[in-house]
Amino acid sequence: MNRTRTRAQAAEKAAPQAMRLILTALMALGMALMALPALAQDKMIDSHGYSYFGDLKYPADYPHFDYVNPEAPKGGEIALWAPGTFDSMNPYSRKGRAGRYSWMVYESLLGEEPSSGGGAPADVNGEMYGLLAERLEYPESKDWVIFHMRPEARFSDGTPVTAHDVVFTHNLFLEQGLPSYAQAVAKRVLTAEALDDHTVKFTFATGISRRSLIDQVGSTPVFPRKWYEDNDARLDEPRLDAAPGSGPYVLDSYDVNRRIVYRRNPDYWGRHLPINQGRHNFDSIRIEYFADDSAAFEAFKAGEYTFRAEGNSKQWATGYEFPAVTKGYVKREELPDGTPPEPSGIVFNLGREIFKDKRVREAVALGFNFEWTNASLQYGLFKQRNSFVQGSHLEAKGVPEGAELELLKSLGDLVPAELLTEPAVMAHTSSADRLTDRRNLRRAMKLLDAAGWPVGSDGIRRNAKGQKLTIDFPMSSSGSATMDAVVETFVKNLVAMGIDAHSEKVDPSQFTLRTRDRDYDLVFDGYRAFLDTGTGLMQMYGSGEAAFSLFNPAGLASPLVDKLIDISLETTTVEDRDVTLTALDRVLRYERFMIPVWYNDKNWVAYWDMFEHPAELPTYSLGVLDFWWFNADKAAALKTAGALR
Repeated sequence: MNRTRTRAQAAEKAAPQAMRLILTALMALGMALMALPALAQDKMIDSHGYSYFGDLKYPADYPHFDYVNPEAPKGGEIALWAPGTFDSMNPYSRKGRAGRYSWMVYESLLGEEPSSGGGAPADVNGEMYGLLAERLEYPESKDWVIFHMRPEARFSDGTPVTAHDVVFTHNLFLEQGLPSYAQAVAKRVLTAEALDDHTVKFTFATGISRRSLIDQVGSTPVFPRKWYEDNDARLDEPRLDAAPGSGPYVLDSYDVNRRIVYRRNPDYWGRHLPINQGRHNFDSIRIEYFADDSAAFEAFKAGEYTFRAEGNSKQWATGYEFPAVTKGYVKREELPDGTPPEPSGIVFNLGREIFKDKRVREAVALGFNFEWTNASLQYGLFKQRNSFVQGSHLEAKGVPEGAELELLKSLGDLVPAELLTEPAVMAHTSSADRLTDRRNLRRAMKLLDAAGWPVGSDGIRRNAKGQKLTIDFPMSSSGSATMDAVVETFVKNLVAMGIDAHSEKVDPSQFTLRTRDRDYDLVFDGYRAFLDTGTGLMQMYGSGEAAFSLFNPAGLASPLVDKLIDISLETTTVEDRDVTLTALDRVLRYERFMIPVWYNDKNWVAYWDMFEHPAELPTYSLGVLDFWWFNADKAAALKTAGALR
């Protein structure tokens, strides 16, 4: 700029008046043109909510979410169950077993996802609305964001929630949070600063996708700095005296390994906000702990707890014939579930040398007989899952075509040739008539032979070094008898292949430790379905934290998966994003790091008939602890009849 002005001044002295006018005009035009990018970059967005593409269903003056009952009465108790044990009320530590729902006392700047009950609407995907923050502002570039917090926000001990608490919490997660989370966030969020007591600014790294930046910092729970400092507390340690939160519920009481009670805070600061209307309706939420599912079900029949989400198909089919059901005291419902089913199944530990060869993984997968399992153990109530986004518009089908094919071709040698020409990997089919499908068994044995694991004279497969093909499959002792049978019959088929396979039941605490340390060959676990992109995909499926991420139980590390996630993060239209995520689903299935099992497109629930819910449930959440409510008259009738104490 200085050189430009010097030359212009020299020309001005030598030129007549007309030339000076022309030069002046040209300089003004040039300066205006130079300023255009800055002006475009400075375009600001000021909003009551956030979505990546800027489209929000609910306007700034929305009275409440469409699906809630704003007149829902407040009161009563709902009681649920949890398996195993707990020894901590800190849900953010890798150590210990956190109490069920211990996260629910905390809030974030923006309402979190529907499944957490944090305030994001359950009838749309990818939208968040102000909670601790009343509004946010950011440039179109999304290089930074400023949250303007509600000055009335309070923690349950009465202290204000401030921007300093937000900054403290952000740094606490970086210093003491889960390593996979801390590493991912530290690379993307450069600074967090309190501009004043109720204004906080986050500045993001350059040269990276703008995805999962604003929503990431906006959905992080906020902890009280003073409490942590006064108690010399750490985030990475288990503790029963956890920090107070600002949410609608507070921890009321606990009896270690037996019971937790949360109480609705009558002084909750945010009870009048539109985002909270028709929600948080129960006066108390009680969690009863039981050693296993069988003991828990007997307790439900006796009325020791009052709401049960049923996942055991045998129980759903045959177990609900007890007197309280026949008399109408207990109600059963099959409610719609519009979310893609969670991609759960039998997960391979890819850190094990035996599973480096995909042929071994494919052979082991052939030992699972969904059709027989569903018919013989699960009363035919489930469907077989193929995709990581089953039933959604992102599910890969057939051979790649159109824009998806062009995308895969553009990635060159990263893409195996067969991915371009073969249909998306589907779960194999088996005979429902017998557990051991001989056709699949023969195919599996050929794959194992080809992978260098022939059968010896003793019927056991060994490699060239004489090492046995051994597979250990641990299970939690708190699981259901049906799950035990599923695993045991699967292991039986592996033994029939010549594999030295065995299942092992361990207590819940040991099981938690083993899964965290990846001390298993196979484990029944899962990932999360996705309808949108975000850097959370890297934590689940990416290579960067694959060696230790708790969200990636297989330890999947694929350069092709990484590339597709990176591309999805850079897409600028919904259409391009969806093409990339469909390709991602195709590649994840090609990697065969999980044996897909079953899914249910309904929510099976049973409850003592004193709870109610909206007639039309939203797509993305059942909302039992969020927008259901207690009917005092029905509860009184149950007690009068002697059904409940």
